[in-house]
Amino acid sequence: MNQTSQRIHFIAIGGSIMHNLAIALHKKGHSVTGSDDEIFEPSRSLLAKNDLLPDTEGWETNKITQDIDAVILGMHARVDNPELLKAQELGLKIYSFPEYIYEQSVHKKRVVIAGSHGKTTITSIIMHVLKFHNYDFDYSVGARIAGFDEMVQLTEAPIIIIEGDEYLSSPIDSTPKFLKYHHHIGLVSGVSWDHINVFPTETEYIKQFDLFADATPSGGILIYSSEDTTGSSICTRTRENVTAIPYKAHKHKIEDGITYLIHDEKLIPIKLFGNHNLQNLNGAKEVLNQIGINDDQFYEAIQSFEGADKRLQIIEERNDLTIYKDFAHAPSKVRATTLAVKHQYPDRELVGCLELHTFSSLNKDFIEEYAHTMAGCDIAIVYYNPTTVAHKRLKSITKEDIKNSFQQTDLLVFDDRHEMMGYLKTLQWTNKNLLLMSSGTFDGLDYEQLTHLLNI
Repeated sequence: MNQTSQRIHFIAIGGSIMHNLAIALHKKGHSVTGSDDEIFEPSRSLLAKNDLLPDTEGWETNKITQDIDAVILGMHARVDNPELLKAQELGLKIYSFPEYIYEQSVHKKRVVIAGSHGKTTITSIIMHVLKFHNYDFDYSVGARIAGFDEMVQLTEAPIIIIEGDEYLSSPIDSTPKFLKYHHHIGLVSGVSWDHINVFPTETEYIKQFDLFADATPSGGILIYSSEDTTGSSICTRTRENVTAIPYKAHKHKIEDGITYLIHDEKLIPIKLFGNHNLQNLNGAKEVLNQIGINDDQFYEAIQSFEGADKRLQIIEERNDLTIYKDFAHAPSKVRATTLAVKHQYPDRELVGCLELHTFSSLNKDFIEEYAHTMAGCDIAIVYYNPTTVAHKRLKSITKEDIKNSFQQTDLLVFDDRHEMMGYLKTLQWTNKNLLLMSSGTFDGLDYEQLTHLLNI
């Protein structure tokens, strides 16, 4: 596609990454329109701020006209979406999100960060370090990062850093997104079965990462965590003229709740913690080494990295209490996050609350994957809403199903948020940490009012 001003229409503009791409293209001078049947915050406010919020919610076929240069189709739309059907009837060019990103970066060096967990943090670290040293680069990342206004940037920069999701590209294209980017440098942080609604077996899920590794071109680079068995097995297979580079958790020490990297006998304080993040950090460093950032530059910049939004984000911090919220929802993420907080504060009790919210986590055939994942908690709590299960048209699950699947005898299970909050109010919060894990919101829990709600 050329760089002259174009007419671009978004079907499902309210998506977390879709609205960011819409804003990025609007700022480049393109004429951008969009539709959606429901738009939530922060998408709504950000679209309104940039004069891109649709006047009404819903699908409007009159917005689909012959003079549109590109239609970008979001995953929230369905295959029978009336705007999509009209665009197909008119023969308009229809892109999935990853297809469009590739079109805009076809002449750039493309770095794609893949993996079942850690990819947002790795991508965020790379972006932070490059910005710290004033590098010219584009990006696409799945979370907000301090210092960046949007989650997508498309300019004339020679390189783009992309968080590569294994989920489907669009409602009409079942190709995993990360295969659409055609990476020059690829990273696999680890592979742990997820998205049972799309990949009904672990074998089918793992196959997608095989395809990603196989897509590394001649002369390309494949970086992988040597501490992940499945990812290592995939990435160490012989591929002609592909350089495979392993990484593992950075050498470190913890003192008084602060993690220090050990480098050349120096202690470098960082704001991240947990073995999984020390792996993520070293993975990012390996990528940065390949694109021109040396170790001294990396260690200078990493000290100011505060983490991506909702990744061990501090809600409240006092002398003897820290409250975190984290995006952890898949089994591998729950295990890594709970252990990270417990190891960082070994002398504090850890109260861990996990909301089962995703299709996979509420699927009766998948829940057993959570066995022992909350063993790092002194008090382990799981919350789910039966209405959400019904809305996703899944088999009903019971508290007993969840207890049996987690294989933790002292696990507490709640299906009413008010009851869960009532229990939390009964606890004494001296010398404790509270960790709230969910890709949702615990049914509208006001995190800012949490200490008030718990009488802390």
